[in-house]
Amino acid sequence: MKTLIKNAQVVLPAGLVQTNVVVDGPRIAEVDAAIQTRADEVIDAGGLHLLPGVIDDQVHFREPGLAHKEDLRTASRACAKGGVTTFLEMPNTVPAATTQRLLDDKRRLGAEKSSVNYGFYIGATPHNIDELRRARNTPGIKIFIGSSTGDLLVDEQEALERIFAETTLPITAHCEDEATVRANAARFAGVADVAVHSQIRDVAAATIATRRAIDLAVRHRRRFHVLHVSTAAEAELLGQYYASLAASSARPLVTAEACPHHLLLNVDDYWRLGTLAQMNPSLKTADDNRALWRALADGCIQVVATDHAPHTLQEKARPYPHSPSGMPNVENSLALMLNEVNRGRCTLQQVVRWMCDAPARTWDIVGKGRIAPGYDADLVLVDMNLARTVRNEEQFAKCRWSAWHGAELTGWPVRTWVRGQEAFRDGRIDETVRGAEAQFDHARGGSWATAD
Repeated sequence: MKTLIKNAQVVLPAGLVQTNVVVDGPRIAEVDAAIQTRADEVIDAGGLHLLPGVIDDQVHFREPGLAHKEDLRTASRACAKGGVTTFLEMPNTVPAATTQRLLDDKRRLGAEKSSVNYGFYIGATPHNIDELRRARNTPGIKIFIGSSTGDLLVDEQEALERIFAETTLPITAHCEDEATVRANAARFAGVADVAVHSQIRDVAAATIATRRAIDLAVRHRRRFHVLHVSTAAEAELLGQYYASLAASSARPLVTAEACPHHLLLNVDDYWRLGTLAQMNPSLKTADDNRALWRALADGCIQVVATDHAPHTLQEKARPYPHSPSGMPNVENSLALMLNEVNRGRCTLQQVVRWMCDAPARTWDIVGKGRIAPGYDADLVLVDMNLARTVRNEEQFAKCRWSAWHGAELTGWPVRTWVRGQEAFRDGRIDETVRGAEAQFDHARGGSWATAD
């Protein structure tokens, strides 16, 4: 099917242009097409903005094993509603995806159930180095340097050295120092106030682990991505790393991301949200919020992703510390960032770079992240003037709640295409649309840093 999207404000790699885009089958056929181009469907997008589909490189969709919280069908529908056309899912399901066989089981589930494109990380353990060496069809290796489930904790130096030295895939990690967290937890044992969570999982816990991981990446010349940076101190570490490269022509090995909750919420929100604001890494201060925004603007943090980690409201209502950490956000993340554009905190081009282009380049995803001829037709049409209130009862995620319940945001996705198929429109999902497995060309070696 051939579709002409005309008169849109299109976010292109070179900037924002009012133009016409032709989609032919699963790919973008033409940009700046003649308005008279013949097509099976013509969409007049005057007054709207056309963006590449969002790539969320950190989600926890809970299937298999924890599908009462979320599953691939409900989560991918929430993605389509939110303008997320590709997700990369973490390995801490039940069982954890720590072997190629278990990884392939998840890939089959994705092909069967997902409304958007998908990829799945393989999880590191202290003992599965052989599986990590031969892993394929994956964006990379996930290490839990703290905050683990099952046997996924890897905090012994010898095991970390082997993973960084003996594998070839890009590596990402949850960076919180386990020894620091445990010592803090012992100090605050018996305290039931959830706000103490930010003192247990404090700045030191995050900074110690992030410094350790960056050192491993530099010494072993291994590509490494820091997940959910939450502190000004980590942002400073990343700034120092990039400053050290300034005098050389070396391509950066280390990239990083921030999440909307660490950008927009802080410790002052515990009184309002209670355990809904409990997550790992924990919320920090308003000063940390500001430092993360600066690091995004400066390029020391490249990616915005959600760490979508749903639990039921009943689970979250347990008294601290028995309440689980994490929150859902794939269907609201783009709207939250568009709202910040309207508030003047960032530009639409920056949002597209952080949420679309940079994740594609960080993980070497073929044909995604940009609106350009030959790229996949993963597209989202947004209305920057549409004001809408986030409501729990309208959430597509299975847990049916959002930390932003009751907040009015301006700027929302209104239509989403996945490889040329319209997956979302007018509040409805096309249940027949299926995404495809993302393809990773790791031989490119971190193409996000190139100018092409």
